[in-house]
Amino acid sequence: MAGGINNAFGFFEQALNVRAYRQQVLASNLANADTPNYKAQDIDFHSILQNKSMTLQAPALEVTNARHLQGKGDSPLDSFLKYRVPDQPSIDGNTVDVESENAQFADNAIHYEANLTFINGKIRTYLAALQSP
Repeated sequence: MAGGINNAFGFFEQALNVRAYRQQVLASNLANADTPNYKAQDIDFHSILQNKSMTLQAPALEVTNARHLQGKGDSPLDSFLKYRVPDQPSIDGNTVDVESENAQFADNAIHYEANLTFINGKIRTYLAALQSP
C-alpha cells in the first residue's frame, strides 16, 4: 500500500516542495529590494518537475579533510536558480522589480494552495473508499 500512496502523492509532494522553495526565493528578492547590487533570482517550476532524475533530498556531503566546513544542507534546487533580467535597470545595480516580485509571490502562493486543495480532495476520496461497506 505504501508504494500506491507514494505513486498517488509523490508528484504532488515534489510540486509542493518546489513551490515552497520558490516562495522562499521570491521572499528573499522582496526582502532585498533596497540592497545595492542585489540580483533578483527565480526558478523555472516546470523545468524542475520535468527533470525525471530530480530528487528533492539534500545531497550527502563527503568530508575528506577535518578542516572542511560542514554543509548547511542547501537545497538541490539551488542549481535551478537563475538571475532575472531586469525590465528597467536601477542606478544602484539592484534588479528587483517590487511589483513583479509581488505578482509572482501571489501567483506562487495561489498555486501552492491549489495543490494542497487537490491533495486534500484525493485524501478524502481515498478515505471515502476505505470507509464504504
